[in-house]
Amino acid sequence: MNLNDDNEQLIETLFRNGTLTVVGIVLSFSLGFLTQWANNPLPWNLVDAPPVLLLCAGIVWQLLALIGLLSPASLKKNVFEKANRQFATGVILICAGVFVAIVIDLAKLWLAPGA
Repeated sequence: MNLNDDNEQLIETLFRNGTLTVVGIVLSFSLGFLTQWANNPLPWNLVDAPPVLLLCAGIVWQLLALIGLLSPASLKKNVFEKANRQFATGVILICAGVFVAIVIDLAKLWLAPGA
């Protein structure tokens, strides 16, 4: 397979491999965070759904980025940049999920009777 068929700009393999490593590590932390939350002995409520959905969506976007970066075509600049955007979207969704979870926990504490 000739990656330069379309006269597209290519990126350095070393640079792509570093990005691939970062994506794998952050995805691992994201999955670990969700696993830790799922194993929490406290009961889940409906109010926990939005952060969990955001976390799951973020993980899906990070997985899409990982799959894209594992392809030999990711040496093409446009494919590499698309995977980077997918990864960034995934990280933003994960951060939003964590932030929403913190806000919900704080609201529960603040609104708890007798607090």
